[in-house]
Amino acid sequence: MTRSGGTRLRATAVAVVALFVVSACSVTPPPPLVPSTPGMTVVPKEKLNEIVVGVDDVKGSYNPHTMAGQSTVTTALSSLLLPSTFRTNTDGSPRVDLDLLVGAEVTKAEPYTVTYTIRRDASWSDGAPIAAEDFVYLWERMREEPGVVDPAGYRLISDIASREGGKVVEVVFTTPYPGWRSLFANLLPAHLLKDAPGGWPAALTDSFPATAGPFAVRTLDQPRGEIILERNDRFWERPTALDRLVLRRATQHETVEALETGGDQAALIRADAIAVRDVEGLARTTPLTTAVVPRAEVVQVLARPAAPLMADVRVRQAVLNALNRDELISIGSHNGPSAKLKADSQVVPPTKAGYQPTFQPNPTPVAQLLTEAGYTQQNGQWLRDGKQLALTIAAPAGVEPYVTVASQVQRQLSLSGIAGRVLTTPPNQLFGRDLSGTATTNAEVVDIAVVPRVDTGDSAATLASAFGCRTSSGEAGTPIPANLSGFCDQAVQPVIEDALTGKVLLSDALARVEPVLWQQAVAMPLFQVADLLVVLPQAQNVTAGAPFAGPLSGAATWRREGR
Repeated sequence: MTRSGGTRLRATAVAVVALFVVSACSVTPPPPLVPSTPGMTVVPKEKLNEIVVGVDDVKGSYNPHTMAGQSTVTTALSSLLLPSTFRTNTDGSPRVDLDLLVGAEVTKAEPYTVTYTIRRDASWSDGAPIAAEDFVYLWERMREEPGVVDPAGYRLISDIASREGGKVVEVVFTTPYPGWRSLFANLLPAHLLKDAPGGWPAALTDSFPATAGPFAVRTLDQPRGEIILERNDRFWERPTALDRLVLRRATQHETVEALETGGDQAALIRADAIAVRDVEGLARTTPLTTAVVPRAEVVQVLARPAAPLMADVRVRQAVLNALNRDELISIGSHNGPSAKLKADSQVVPPTKAGYQPTFQPNPTPVAQLLTEAGYTQQNGQWLRDGKQLALTIAAPAGVEPYVTVASQVQRQLSLSGIAGRVLTTPPNQLFGRDLSGTATTNAEVVDIAVVPRVDTGDSAATLASAFGCRTSSGEAGTPIPANLSGFCDQAVQPVIEDALTGKVLLSDALARVEPVLWQQAVAMPLFQVADLLVVLPQAQNVTAGAPFAGPLSGAATWRREGR
């Protein structure tokens, strides 16, 4: 090839490339940006109607039905992303959620049957209908899985039948159950989870495979500490006023600074005394409103009868008597809003209707109780049969205030000569294996557990779930998990069952059962967990929300002004 021929070829190639670029620009514009989650509309950032909420953390798991998943952010996300048969009114009473259901009612007395009629247009974000299989999945998992929250009501269900393509669901109970309205909150997408890798323990560990609410997940970034929700354009009811809702993790000091600069328009934090003072100081220069938001969660110390060292009631009494309860409350609450919510009842949280203090201190000295149990004190240690009384104190790893309280329990016991070690275990393992009584190998023997007690709406179910005896095995001989303490008293079990099924009033049942629970020294409730809500004027319609539902349960009506 000649030099002039090579030059002509290069010139021709350049001309072709130039012609292609000009044609592409003049004929077709580039495709629009497609959102990562179906059903969301991309809105230019400068035009977004957006509210940023500062929070303590955004980490999972996000399964609201597990003890391991209990957190402020889980409550917030489940209320916005998952469908529920009933929601909570401002007075604490349940109401049918007409976003999901046409109706729900008792349709037969024998056998006791509740019929739910699901809206035809109610569907998951991937297009699958919300149907009977979602009810069945939740029922089966709540009946048999360890570490779930208030399973007693679900264990009264004997069958679930489906009609009209799964849009009519008939739930059959073995006995009348007046608390049925507390069931089937936060339904999960069965079609995606029932055969998913990892099964139930992995459900919603770090994401939502499908949602069915007014918002959809745009970004869920745990390492960065940010969750971005955007309006779900596939939601079949009235769209949200907000384009975007952002949950942003920061220290409490950083959150107060973000409120001062306007980077955050609201905050929901488990404030300590310092943060409360910082917010009060900010209020002197910045218009804002605050509210204490109690959660359905009580911090408690369990002295577990299921553990061999704690089987003797005198040892349990000695252990709980060795604890300075007021000090545990002060340290665990960091003298924040929770400090004023001292829990003096074994079952009903302090802020819930029907709460009655029943605390009964045991005046017997620790030394006398341990001596009666066969221990002798030598060189400041308690021994029996040549073995030291050394207890394992467990708390869910990385979850506050439980780890802090567990450390203080260890310190206080040591002052009475009772040795202890603190064991912080991944929450799923602690609740799903070590405290369930279903593990056959490799389970830790936990003598004392610092864990939450959670009320999902029916306090009779809380009583039965927390202190009732283990029921019979499920299908194929599947062992039913024990309560977290392993406690069972056949003398009060009939009363617990009668309260669950409505044969006796809960107040009457508690009057008989709670003195036994205090005497048996199974649990020492400390305080109800509460968050502090701080709202700037530009965040409109932001309130504390219905009891235990959390402020973000009303986020569909929030709006930002003055942007």
